[in-house]
Amino acid sequence: MRAIGFAGWSGAGKTTLLTKLIPVLAGRGLAVSTIKHAHHAFDVDKPGKDSYEHRAAGASEVLVVSAHRLALMRELRGAPEPSLAELIAMMAPVDLLIVEGFKRDALPKLEVFRTANGKPPIHPQDRHIVALATDAPAPQAALPQAHIDDIQAVADLVQRFAAPVGDVLAALRS
Repeated sequence: MRAIGFAGWSGAGKTTLLTKLIPVLAGRGLAVSTIKHAHHAFDVDKPGKDSYEHRAAGASEVLVVSAHRLALMRELRGAPEPSLAELIAMMAPVDLLIVEGFKRDALPKLEVFRTANGKPPIHPQDRHIVALATDAPAPQAALPQAHIDDIQAVADLVQRFAAPVGDVLAALRS
């Protein structure tokens, strides 16, 4: 299993890029999974659903299973947020694990940078950013770059820079 992160400011287009990129990578024969960091309280469950009612009643974990998918909801109830290393360890093995967010963690990352966002680039301060997907060339950056809309070129960068998950876990734990 190999892993790579996607970093960028809110509004840069990380999720939009990933929804275009994942089918391309899958089309290249790769099994892909993702870990997405949420920066705010979120809930995938809804009041009135049995699983929601179980959690509201105090269940620590609720595993919802059907013939098509399963979803595990775990209430942290004051426990610290799991580290990226712990989250990676929870994932079933695949060819490529894409991590969205976690921009402060030590894994190879592709920065999604959009000039119209008005935010400064992250790569000058993050030695773990290995390439850029951007809407305009960044000649000052000594990193490989692809246009954000050239999904094949972005996929090439992902395949080039994704690191063995064992190396990623070692870096995260050091």
